Amino acid sequence: MIKEENISKLINGKLSGSDKFLVSVKVNPGNRIVVYIDSDTSVTIDDCAGLSRFIESQYDREAEDYELEVSSAGLSHPLILQRQYKKNIGRKVKTVLKNGTVRKGIIKNVSDNDFELLEENTVKEKNKKIIVENIVSIAFSDVKETKLIINL
Repeated sequence: MIKEENISKLINGKLSGSDKFLVSVKVNPGNRIVVYIDSDTSVTIDDCAGLSRFIESQYDREAEDYELEVSSAGLSHPLILQRQYKKNIGRKVKTVLKNGTVRKGIIKNVSDNDFELLEENTVKEKNKKIIVENIVSIAFSDVKETKLIINL
């Protein structure tokens, strides 16, 4: 059976020294391998295809049959790694905490253990709407899921 840690090690070695990085590897029943990569700049179809060919060159399909999917961690994929949060500083996100609380705001800063979110709340005061900004610090350990909010 193909192991996730072996695929991860292989991919991390291949991507080392580039602006590309591994987000996740999952080996599902029947050796269906799903790989998500990201980049500090962008991930192209050619990047995914090249990584797919590299992985295929390392495994013998005659010895062990598998299905392989290499994809970018696109807009619908949640942020998982600290590096993804850093690359998205200045972008609006929706974060669901493990306790069920939902926070929306702009990522302002990212450290090793947490990130800062600038929230904007509208408050009515004397028949006027006032926008109140608040910066909250959210520990990565408290996050269930964070996704980018795309305004079209």
